[in-house]
Amino acid sequence: MEIVNIEAQTFEAMMNRFEAFTRKVETLCESPDKSLQRWLDNQDVCQILNISKRTLQTYRDNGTLAYTQINHKMYYKPEDVEKVINHLKFK
Repeated sequence: MEIVNIEAQTFEAMMNRFEAFTRKVETLCESPDKSLQRWLDNQDVCQILNISKRTLQTYRDNGTLAYTQINHKMYYKPEDVEKVINHLKFK
């Protein structure tokens, strides 16, 4: 084990920066990211498009609807769902 000596002033400066960093992380964890609130899940998309879960899966499989998967759960951007709505209108 190696022992490192630093000046008290340097230690205090380092601790102040660490505490500021900790506060920033806590603030980020407490307030949800506004952009994440805009994402839709399977149920939302099925209701918006008035389709079944199976049809939604087909849209994902054939690339009609872009999605992001986080731990087995699918999320969709509202603008991607809008593109599908417009695509279905002009079909």
